Amino acid sequence: MVAKARANAKDRSPSPEVARVLLLEEDVAARLTLQAILQASGYHVDLAASAPEALDKLEREQFALVLCGARSQAGDECQRVIDHARAQEYKPATALLTFSDSESKRRPKSGKLLIEPVEVPALLTKIANLLADRAAGRERRKMRRRRLELVAN
Repeated sequence: MVAKARANAKDRSPSPEVARVLLLEEDVAARLTLQAILQASGYHVDLAASAPEALDKLEREQFALVLCGARSQAGDECQRVIDHARAQEYKPATALLTFSDSESKRRPKSGKLLIEPVEVPALLTKIANLLADRAAGRERRKMRRRRLELVAN
């Protein structure tokens, strides 16, 4: 009976909010590897294999983070997705991923770059920091709005 009550209590407990990540990566192996790493770390991951697919998902869903693989053949397409994400009202965190030294020489000109995904702990730390910065920015904006409302009244 006690075990049944504990099970019912667990069912009623609110589940923690999981950060939604949109990952744009054309390379199937890299896309699935990054998805597995991010999901194992507790993130909800939506995948996109192309810029049009990522743009469509950005129009339908809200994401805490938009990651774009710099390995993509179309660096401009990746930058277009990042720019579109930054223009969203809810302001997701955005970042470009690099994969190797030869690829890093062809980096897109703007955007934050993360590190080699082989360094999984460092990658996850950077992602957590991006999400924390985003949350802090949201709170600062809320406080500014509240201050403005108080001054107006």
